[in-house]
Amino acid sequence: MLTTKPVVGFIGTGVMGKSMARNIQKGGYELNVYNRTKEKAEELIAEGAVWCDTVAQLTEKSDVIITIIGYPTDVEDVYLGEDGILAHAKKGTYVIDMTTSTPTLAKQISEEAKKKGVFAFDAPVSGGDVGAREGTLSIMVGGEEEAFETIQPILAQMGTNIQLQGPAGSGQYTKMTNQIVIAGTMLGVSEALVYAKKAGLDQKKVLQSIETGAARSFALSNLGLRMIEGDFNPGFYIKHFIKDLKIALDSARELGLETYGVALAKELYESLAEDGNEDLGTQALYKFYLEQ
Repeated sequence: MLTTKPVVGFIGTGVMGKSMARNIQKGGYELNVYNRTKEKAEELIAEGAVWCDTVAQLTEKSDVIITIIGYPTDVEDVYLGEDGILAHAKKGTYVIDMTTSTPTLAKQISEEAKKKGVFAFDAPVSGGDVGAREGTLSIMVGGEEEAFETIQPILAQMGTNIQLQGPAGSGQYTKMTNQIVIAGTMLGVSEALVYAKKAGLDQKKVLQSIETGAARSFALSNLGLRMIEGDFNPGFYIKHFIKDLKIALDSARELGLETYGVALAKELYESLAEDGNEDLGTQALYKFYLEQ
């Protein structure tokens, strides 16, 4: 257990990561940062974060290391690669992967970390760019309960709903549960708002009527208005959601379950990506229905 305020290393300062790292820094933690593209970390550096040139350098200078990067292949390389985190972490280091990745990889990282006396957690998040900015993310954690108590104050800088779900991999299983719900919800919200438009209704008035009733959801209230206004700027990229949907499908099949809604959502989002929309936000699914 850490007895003094730890130095935090943060890897991945993109749409979500930059805000999450900023909130940690605002909490009074000394912050080291690394990103493949340094420009994406410039704002944090200007605010006092210390730039590290490599993952290895950041690891050696930090007590707690947080990652939120792109794909499971990136996670594997950053944690298990020759110049990765576990090759350079000191005994007693805490590592927290907040990327949406695979439960299998989370378990593998945990096992390798144990061999080195490192505490590993998988802690994916939900809440989008707004939750990251406001520090209100839902954080789903897999890992050891005793060690979890040590990292809670840091997680509390980024989120308000922080739940230890079970051993390694449990955070990722929970995130996939979340993504399965979102896949179906995005289909419903997109279809409904285009339906309202085709029926000649004022979509904003319709949204006001239904967002507080039985249909209410984060997607409806937060992304519905963006859809109506044609704002498809990414809070969460389509390309990353496709990655999540692939993980959900594969994981579900490993459990003997067919997820038909996820399969349909993946097909439609892949169609959007093929048309050059992969860097838009997930609310751009609305475009698919609007253009029918």
